[in-house]
Amino acid sequence: MKRIGNLYNKICSLENLYLADSLAKKSKSNNLNIIEHNKNIDKNINELHDILKTKTFKTSIYKTFTIFEPKERLICSLPYFPDRILHHAILNVLEPIFVSTFTSDTYSCIKKRGIHLAANKLKKVLITDIDNTKYCLKLDIKKFYPSINNNILKNLLRKKFKDADLLNILDEIIDSTDGLPIGNYLSQYLANFYLSYFDHWLKECKNVKYYFRYCDDMVILSTSKAELHSLLEEIKEYLNNKLNLEVKGNYQIFPVESRGIDFVGYVFYHTHTKLRKAIKQNFIKMMKYNKNEKSIASYYGWLKHCDGKNLMKKYILDEKL
Repeated sequence: MKRIGNLYNKICSLENLYLADSLAKKSKSNNLNIIEHNKNIDKNINELHDILKTKTFKTSIYKTFTIFEPKERLICSLPYFPDRILHHAILNVLEPIFVSTFTSDTYSCIKKRGIHLAANKLKKVLITDIDNTKYCLKLDIKKFYPSINNNILKNLLRKKFKDADLLNILDEIIDSTDGLPIGNYLSQYLANFYLSYFDHWLKECKNVKYYFRYCDDMVILSTSKAELHSLLEEIKEYLNNKLNLEVKGNYQIFPVESRGIDFVGYVFYHTHTKLRKAIKQNFIKMMKYNKNEKSIASYYGWLKHCDGKNLMKKYILDEKL
């Protein structure tokens, strides 16, 4: 594999830093950090440019807080200047390179590869290839982001990039915490990249035809339950030995026809697709007690990608239906 170089100067350029600033603050005009930054944009951008040119960047101190929905997670936050601007500047240059390494069925936090594309592609294969999608292996990874090994990630990046200055600043950001912090803009792409060689191993070495991954949530389809059990053991070994990751104990192997595949907010069968029970309950609760146009539009976006017409008719009189 040819490694890529000569990227750091593109990241450091004033043109790229101004572009990163404009992208980083989209739809966030009320953020206090951004309001302060906007008072001194040129000064701040030039200061960040000088820091990068002199290779003296250090990650700022994280602020942390815990969220509890949809599950308990520790969120890490960095100041807008200089960190968030820099993360956008790095991804302005690296994003197309990262995406080129992902398989076509890698989703989550990738432009034009969100929940509904994943849902539509899974629906299509279930409808068009029933024989090869009779059984499903559903698994995810235990504490994925915090479990990502810093040294393994840095070595994987060295398989793709040879620009020493780029690798040094990525090392500095990666080593600012153990694992990848949930909340960093860069973390989303680095997490996908961490699993990209595993994805290719499944597709190209194990010849898995139907494999969908949304972050660490994985769906593998097959004609044989025994084949999936055997593959699961190989997956556990690969993830443990090569990536220092552990498959969560709640993995499932089951016939699609009887149970359905709970994935990206839906439950998929060969003949139809339902909204996940928790999302359906939240929708009904909202319509009964806290109806508003923004929420209705959001749930309509969910429902139009599944067999939700009757649910919409029951709770919303909408001329679209």
